[in-house]
Amino acid sequence: MLDFFIQPFFEFAFMKRALVACFALALGSAPIGVILMLRRMSLFGEAMSHAILPGAATGFLIAGFSLPAISIGGVIAGLVVVLAAGAATRATDQREDASVAAFYLIALALGVALISMRGSSVDVMHILFGSVLAVDEAALLLLGVVSSVSLALLAALYRPLLLDGFDPDFLRSLRGTGGGTLYHLIFLGLVVVNLVAAFQALGTLMAVGLMMLPAVTARFWARSLPGMMAVAALIAAVSGYAGLLLSFHANLPSGPAIVLACGAFYILSLFFGRVQGILLRLLPTRHLEA
Repeated sequence: MLDFFIQPFFEFAFMKRALVACFALALGSAPIGVILMLRRMSLFGEAMSHAILPGAATGFLIAGFSLPAISIGGVIAGLVVVLAAGAATRATDQREDASVAAFYLIALALGVALISMRGSSVDVMHILFGSVLAVDEAALLLLGVVSSVSLALLAALYRPLLLDGFDPDFLRSLRGTGGGTLYHLIFLGLVVVNLVAAFQALGTLMAVGLMMLPAVTARFWARSLPGMMAVAALIAAVSGYAGLLLSFHANLPSGPAIVLACGAFYILSLFFGRVQGILLRLLPTRHLEA
């Protein structure tokens, strides 16, 4: 029985690399997903995961499946969409979510069209859904660097990001008008970079799953922000492990299997979570007890 759970990771090198990649993504992406959720920007992550596609497609057209080319192209495309949506919002009376939605849909269509110009249907599927089982040492290095930098920046900017999310006026009174904007842009840059890193393993359609589903799930188990970040990272790591096992034994695509494992944790937490879970809310409570 024990072999069922650990043998694939001892016997196959590609499974070991995939597991390390999932752990790196869990540490870097899940805490960022928590902040996105608390700032009511959950769909922003979804939009950005598609917005990087034209840059990744351009890198693919120039250099094939080259990690540096696809990564640099993805970062540039994501930042262009962020800046364009922000400029459109400030130049008009359109809401930011509407601007982001418009630009990400344009980017998604452009990316698919670019891939289709020279790539096959297999290339399109690889770009959209990724293949964590094909992660090599260079991709692992990228994931490790992005995860480490993300955690360091989140630790350094924890208080300003917290204030910018819950009381931006107070932050502006302390740091000036430009201070809040700077922290916001740094955070958006972290989102884009983490999605580009996740894109290497999970593709554009699945990358946001490991960022947002554990974050949403963590809210059913923790009340404090550090607690939610820790729980989200743990859920993402366990989901990566469970998804890889499911993929190996059931012969399923690895990316969707990992996101399905995240989804299973969310459904279970929705009913059994200790913080506002459905079953807990149905139980009778004492007077004045939350």
